Amino acid sequence: MDSPVILSALFAGLAAILITRAIERFGGIVGGFLGSIPSTIIPAAIGISAKSPSDALFAAAMDITPVGMLLNAFFLLAWRTLPPAIPIANIRTKLIVMVSITLCVWSALAAGSVLGVDALRNLGVSGLHIGTFATLSMVTIGIWACIRNPPAPRGKNRVSWLALASRGTLAATAIGGCVLISKGDNTTSSLLAGMVSVFPAIFLTTMVSLWWSQGESVPTGAVGPMMLGSSSVSCFALTVPRIANHVNIGWACTIAWIFSVLLVTLPSTVWLTSRSKLS
Repeated sequence: MDSPVILSALFAGLAAILITRAIERFGGIVGGFLGSIPSTIIPAAIGISAKSPSDALFAAAMDITPVGMLLNAFFLLAWRTLPPAIPIANIRTKLIVMVSITLCVWSALAAGSVLGVDALRNLGVSGLHIGTFATLSMVTIGIWACIRNPPAPRGKNRVSWLALASRGTLAATAIGGCVLISKGDNTTSSLLAGMVSVFPAIFLTTMVSLWWSQGESVPTGAVGPMMLGSSSVSCFALTVPRIANHVNIGWACTIAWIFSVLLVTLPSTVWLTSRSKLS
Protein backbone atom coordinates (compact mmCIF):
# COMPACT_ATOMS: atom_id res chain seq x y z
CA MET A 1 0.00 0.00 0.00
CA ASP A 2 1.44 3.40 -1.00
CA SER A 3 2.21 6.31 1.28
CA PRO A 4 -0.82 8.59 0.54
CA VAL A 5 -3.18 5.84 1.67
CA ILE A 6 -1.18 5.04 4.81
CA LEU A 7 -0.61 8.66 5.83
CA SER A 8 -4.24 9.61 5.20
CA ALA A 9 -5.49 6.66 7.26
CA LEU A 10 -3.10 7.30 10.17
CA PHE A 11 -3.90 11.01 10.31
CA ALA A 12 -7.62 10.27 10.22
CA GLY A 13 -7.35 7.75 13.05
CA LEU A 14 -5.40 10.16 15.26
CA ALA A 15 -7.81 13.01 14.55
CA ALA A 16 -10.77 10.80 15.41
CA ILE A 17 -9.32 9.96 18.82
CA LEU A 18 -8.23 13.48 19.75
CA ILE A 19 -11.23 15.46 18.54
CA THR A 20 -13.97 13.22 19.85
CA ARG A 21 -12.45 13.42 23.33
CA ALA A 22 -13.77 16.98 23.37
CA ILE A 23 -17.30 15.73 23.89
CA GLU A 24 -16.40 14.02 27.17
CA ARG A 25 -14.39 17.00 28.37
CA PHE A 26 -16.49 19.99 27.33
CA GLY A 27 -20.02 18.60 27.17
CA GLY A 28 -22.43 18.15 24.31
CA ILE A 29 -22.68 21.74 23.06
CA VAL A 30 -19.05 22.88 22.80
CA GLY A 31 -17.75 19.32 22.50
CA GLY A 32 -20.30 18.54 19.80
CA PHE A 33 -19.11 21.42 17.68
CA LEU A 34 -15.42 20.70 18.29
CA GLY A 35 -16.00 17.07 17.44
CA SER A 36 -17.59 17.98 14.12
CA ILE A 37 -15.12 20.52 12.69
CA PRO A 38 -13.33 19.38 9.51
CA SER A 39 -10.83 16.75 10.59
CA THR A 40 -10.83 13.36 8.86
CA ILE A 41 -12.01 15.05 5.66
CA ILE A 42 -8.60 16.78 5.47
CA PRO A 43 -6.47 13.63 4.95
CA ALA A 44 -9.23 12.30 2.71
CA ALA A 45 -9.04 15.42 0.54
CA ILE A 46 -5.25 15.27 0.39
CA GLY A 47 -5.25 11.56 -0.44
CA ILE A 48 -8.01 11.82 -3.05
CA SER A 49 -6.29 14.83 -4.64
CA ALA A 50 -3.05 12.88 -4.89
CA LYS A 51 -4.77 9.91 -6.51
CA SER A 52 -7.33 11.65 -8.73
CA PRO A 53 -6.28 11.77 -12.40
CA SER A 54 -7.85 15.22 -12.86
CA ASP A 55 -9.11 18.27 -11.00
CA ALA A 56 -12.63 17.52 -12.24
CA LEU A 57 -12.68 14.08 -10.60
CA PHE A 58 -11.28 15.53 -7.37
CA ALA A 59 -14.05 18.13 -7.38
CA ALA A 60 -16.63 15.39 -8.05
CA ALA A 61 -15.45 13.47 -4.98
CA MET A 62 -15.60 16.57 -2.79
CA ASP A 63 -18.94 17.80 -4.14
CA ILE A 64 -20.76 14.65 -3.01
CA THR A 65 -19.38 15.03 0.52
CA PRO A 66 -22.25 17.35 1.63
CA VAL A 67 -24.71 14.67 0.48
CA GLY A 68 -22.92 12.16 2.71
CA MET A 69 -22.88 14.63 5.60
CA LEU A 70 -26.62 15.12 5.17
CA LEU A 71 -27.01 11.36 5.55
CA ASN A 72 -24.85 11.56 8.67
CA ALA A 73 -27.21 14.18 10.08
CA PHE A 74 -30.09 11.72 9.77
CA PHE A 75 -27.79 9.03 11.19
CA LEU A 76 -27.22 11.16 14.29
CA LEU A 77 -30.89 12.05 14.57
CA ALA A 78 -31.70 8.33 14.63
CA TRP A 79 -29.51 7.94 17.72
CA ARG A 80 -31.64 10.53 19.48
CA THR A 81 -35.08 9.35 18.37
CA LEU A 82 -34.87 5.56 18.01
CA PRO A 83 -33.63 4.40 21.47
CA PRO A 84 -36.87 5.26 23.32
CA ALA A 85 -38.81 3.33 20.68
CA ILE A 86 -36.77 0.15 21.11
CA PRO A 87 -38.33 -1.89 23.97
CA ILE A 88 -35.14 -3.69 25.01
CA ALA A 89 -33.89 -3.47 28.58
CA ASN A 90 -30.42 -4.98 28.07
CA ILE A 91 -28.09 -2.13 27.06
CA ARG A 92 -25.72 -4.37 25.10
CA THR A 93 -28.50 -5.90 23.02
CA LYS A 94 -30.06 -2.49 22.49
CA LEU A 95 -26.74 -1.10 21.25
CA ILE A 96 -26.33 -3.98 18.80
CA VAL A 97 -29.82 -3.34 17.45
CA MET A 98 -29.15 0.40 17.16
CA VAL A 99 -25.85 -0.10 15.36
CA SER A 100 -27.36 -2.61 12.97
CA ILE A 101 -30.37 -0.44 12.11
CA THR A 102 -28.49 2.82 11.68
CA LEU A 103 -25.65 1.35 9.59
CA CYS A 104 -28.03 -0.57 7.32
CA VAL A 105 -30.10 2.56 6.73
CA TRP A 106 -26.99 4.70 6.14
CA SER A 107 -25.53 2.18 3.68
CA ALA A 108 -28.76 1.94 1.71
CA LEU A 109 -29.15 5.72 1.57
CA ALA A 110 -25.48 6.14 0.64
CA ALA A 111 -25.77 3.71 -2.27
CA GLY A 112 -28.93 5.43 -3.46
CA SER A 113 -27.27 8.83 -3.13
CA VAL A 114 -24.31 7.81 -5.30
CA LEU A 115 -26.66 6.58 -8.02
CA GLY A 116 -28.89 9.62 -7.65
CA VAL A 117 -26.04 12.12 -7.83
CA ASP A 118 -24.56 10.30 -10.82
CA ALA A 119 -27.94 10.48 -12.57
CA LEU A 120 -28.34 14.19 -11.80
CA ARG A 121 -24.86 14.92 -13.13
CA ASN A 122 -25.70 13.07 -16.34
CA LEU A 123 -28.74 15.35 -16.66
CA GLY A 124 -26.46 18.37 -16.46
CA VAL A 125 -26.88 19.31 -12.79
CA SER A 126 -23.50 20.39 -11.43
CA GLY A 127 -21.95 18.77 -8.39
CA LEU A 128 -21.56 22.20 -6.83
CA HIS A 129 -25.31 22.83 -7.00
CA ILE A 130 -26.07 19.39 -5.55
CA GLY A 131 -23.58 19.89 -2.73
CA THR A 132 -24.84 23.40 -1.97
CA PHE A 133 -28.45 22.19 -1.74
CA ALA A 134 -27.38 19.35 0.60
CA THR A 135 -25.43 21.80 2.77
CA LEU A 136 -28.33 24.22 3.12
CA SER A 137 -30.65 21.32 3.96
CA MET A 138 -28.21 20.16 6.61
CA VAL A 139 -28.00 23.63 8.17
CA THR A 140 -31.80 23.81 8.33
CA ILE A 141 -32.13 20.39 9.95
CA GLY A 142 -29.24 21.15 12.32
CA ILE A 143 -30.84 24.38 13.54
CA TRP A 144 -34.12 22.55 14.09
CA ALA A 145 -32.32 19.80 16.04
CA CYS A 146 -30.49 22.36 18.21
CA ILE A 147 -33.69 24.25 19.03
CA ARG A 148 -35.20 20.98 20.20
CA ASN A 149 -31.96 19.73 21.76
CA PRO A 150 -32.17 17.97 25.16
CA PRO A 151 -29.70 18.82 27.99
CA ALA A 152 -26.06 18.30 26.97
CA PRO A 153 -24.05 17.36 30.09
CA ARG A 154 -20.36 16.50 30.29
CA GLY A 155 -19.25 12.94 30.69
CA LYS A 156 -18.53 11.84 34.27
CA ASN A 157 -16.90 8.48 33.61
CA ARG A 158 -13.60 7.86 31.86
CA VAL A 159 -13.82 6.25 28.42
CA SER A 160 -11.50 3.24 28.04
CA TRP A 161 -8.50 3.30 25.72
CA LEU A 162 -10.04 0.38 23.86
CA ALA A 163 -13.06 2.51 22.99
CA LEU A 164 -10.82 5.41 21.93
CA ALA A 165 -8.70 3.07 19.81
CA SER A 166 -11.82 1.72 18.11
CA ARG A 167 -12.73 5.25 16.99
CA GLY A 168 -9.33 5.76 15.44
CA THR A 169 -9.27 2.34 13.79
CA LEU A 170 -12.70 2.72 12.23
CA ALA A 171 -11.98 6.24 10.98
CA ALA A 172 -8.59 5.17 9.58
CA THR A 173 -10.15 2.24 7.75
CA ALA A 174 -12.86 4.41 6.19
CA ILE A 175 -10.44 7.13 5.04
CA GLY A 176 -7.89 4.61 3.75
CA GLY A 177 -10.67 2.92 1.82
CA CYS A 178 -11.88 6.14 0.24
CA VAL A 179 -8.36 7.00 -0.97
CA LEU A 180 -8.01 3.54 -2.51
CA ILE A 181 -11.39 3.84 -4.24
CA SER A 182 -10.41 7.24 -5.63
CA LYS A 183 -7.69 5.59 -7.73
CA GLY A 184 -10.38 4.82 -10.31
CA ASP A 185 -10.37 7.02 -13.40
CA ASN A 186 -14.12 7.61 -13.64
CA THR A 187 -16.70 9.81 -11.96
CA THR A 188 -18.47 6.93 -10.22
CA SER A 189 -15.25 5.96 -8.42
CA SER A 190 -14.80 9.57 -7.35
CA LEU A 191 -18.39 9.74 -6.08
CA LEU A 192 -17.90 6.51 -4.10
CA ALA A 193 -14.66 7.90 -2.63
CA GLY A 194 -16.41 11.08 -1.55
CA MET A 195 -19.22 9.11 0.09
CA VAL A 196 -16.86 6.71 1.91
CA SER A 197 -14.82 9.69 3.13
CA VAL A 198 -17.80 10.76 5.26
CA PHE A 199 -18.70 7.29 6.56
CA PRO A 200 -19.95 8.04 10.11
CA ALA A 201 -17.01 6.35 11.79
CA ILE A 202 -16.50 9.04 14.43
CA PHE A 203 -20.21 9.55 14.97
CA LEU A 204 -20.86 5.82 15.34
CA THR A 205 -18.02 5.09 17.75
CA THR A 206 -18.77 8.27 19.72
CA MET A 207 -22.43 7.36 20.15
CA VAL A 208 -21.63 3.77 21.13
CA SER A 209 -18.73 4.43 23.50
CA LEU A 210 -20.33 7.43 25.21
CA TRP A 211 -23.67 5.72 25.62
CA TRP A 212 -21.94 2.66 27.06
CA SER A 213 -19.70 4.57 29.48
CA GLN A 214 -21.70 7.72 30.29
CA GLY A 215 -25.32 6.74 29.72
CA GLU A 216 -27.72 8.02 27.06
CA SER A 217 -27.80 11.70 28.10
CA VAL A 218 -24.25 12.67 27.05
CA PRO A 219 -24.35 11.43 23.43
CA THR A 220 -28.00 12.42 23.04
CA GLY A 221 -27.24 16.00 24.11
CA ALA A 222 -24.40 16.23 21.58
CA VAL A 223 -26.53 15.18 18.59
CA GLY A 224 -27.96 18.63 17.74
CA PRO A 225 -24.63 20.51 17.94
CA MET A 226 -22.88 17.76 15.96
CA MET A 227 -25.53 17.91 13.24
CA LEU A 228 -25.25 21.68 12.86
CA GLY A 229 -21.49 21.75 13.38
CA SER A 230 -20.96 19.13 10.68
CA SER A 231 -22.12 21.68 8.13
CA SER A 232 -18.58 23.04 8.36
CA VAL A 233 -17.32 19.78 6.82
CA SER A 234 -19.65 20.32 3.86
CA CYS A 235 -18.44 23.91 3.57
CA PHE A 236 -14.83 22.67 3.58
CA ALA A 237 -15.55 20.05 0.91
CA LEU A 238 -17.21 22.53 -1.44
CA THR A 239 -14.46 25.09 -0.96
CA VAL A 240 -11.24 23.08 -1.13
CA PRO A 241 -11.34 21.94 -4.79
CA ARG A 242 -12.04 25.50 -5.96
CA ILE A 243 -9.09 26.85 -3.99
CA ALA A 244 -6.89 23.93 -5.11
CA ASN A 245 -7.22 25.22 -8.67
CA HIS A 246 -5.02 28.15 -7.64
CA VAL A 247 -2.72 26.88 -4.86
CA ASN A 248 -1.31 23.51 -3.75
CA ILE A 249 -3.52 21.10 -1.82
CA GLY A 250 -1.86 21.86 1.53
CA TRP A 251 -2.66 25.56 1.34
CA ALA A 252 -6.09 24.81 -0.12
CA CYS A 253 -6.96 22.64 2.89
CA THR A 254 -5.66 25.26 5.32
CA ILE A 255 -7.64 28.11 3.75
CA ALA A 256 -10.80 25.99 3.38
CA TRP A 257 -10.54 24.85 7.02
CA ILE A 258 -10.22 28.40 8.36
CA PHE A 259 -13.06 29.58 6.14
CA SER A 260 -15.44 26.80 7.19
CA VAL A 261 -14.69 27.21 10.90
CA LEU A 262 -15.19 30.99 10.77
CA LEU A 263 -18.34 30.70 8.66
CA VAL A 264 -20.03 27.79 10.44
CA THR A 265 -18.39 26.49 13.62
CA LEU A 266 -17.75 29.71 15.56
CA PRO A 267 -21.11 31.41 14.87
CA SER A 268 -22.99 28.19 15.60
CA THR A 269 -21.12 27.64 18.87
CA VAL A 270 -21.72 31.21 20.03
CA TRP A 271 -25.42 31.03 19.10
CA LEU A 272 -26.12 27.74 20.85
CA THR A 273 -24.02 28.60 23.91
CA SER A 274 -25.86 31.91 24.31
CA ARG A 275 -29.17 30.16 23.82
CA SER A 276 -28.39 27.57 26.48
CA LYS A 277 -27.51 30.31 29.00
CA LEU A 278 -30.84 32.03 28.41
CA SER A 279 -32.90 28.85 28.82
